[in-house]
Amino acid sequence: MKRWLVALAAALALSGCGYNDFQRLDEQTRSAWSEVLNQYQRRADLVPNLVATVKGEANFEQETLTRVIEARAKATSVQVTPEVLDNPEQFQRFQQAQGELSGALSRLLVVSERYPDLKANQGFRDLRVQLEGTENRITVARNRYIQSVQQYNVLARSFPTNLTAMAFGYQAKPSFTVQNEAQISTPPQVDFGAGASKK
Repeated sequence: MKRWLVALAAALALSGCGYNDFQRLDEQTRSAWSEVLNQYQRRADLVPNLVATVKGEANFEQETLTRVIEARAKATSVQVTPEVLDNPEQFQRFQQAQGELSGALSRLLVVSERYPDLKANQGFRDLRVQLEGTENRITVARNRYIQSVQQYNVLARSFPTNLTAMAFGYQAKPSFTVQNEAQISTPPQVDFGAGASKK
């Protein structure tokens, strides 16, 4: 009878200390991360088709295509394991590689505006729409991951569940950050001086 009472007391203590919440939120975070990876993979799968279509435009800037190809290779070469979620340095490297691919693809789409034959190509237009849709899905998946990490980290840092976190080694998880925070926080310069002087 004494053993049952000890087991019951231990179960009640663990349920009140947040242990089960850590398990639930850890699984939720990993699931959200899997969806982010799924969308990154979708984008990586689209890139070769996009590059092949753009290569058909004879005068297209080779340097832009090379950057896209290299960025995709770098982004897909980063090994993504479950441990990445618990290692801020590995997470940062992965995030940086994905950011470089995003930048290269943005440059490709901007440069493509100068090529009327390419813009008229139905295959390119379809790929562009798919790519833009994928970027939106990546944003949604990242937001879900950020929310999951926030819930997990609040649990890991709040009393008394922070004691459980220390006892079982639950560390705060890294979240997505903006690579160029200083650049995007600077308002764009708009100069209507030339147009205003004509009026």
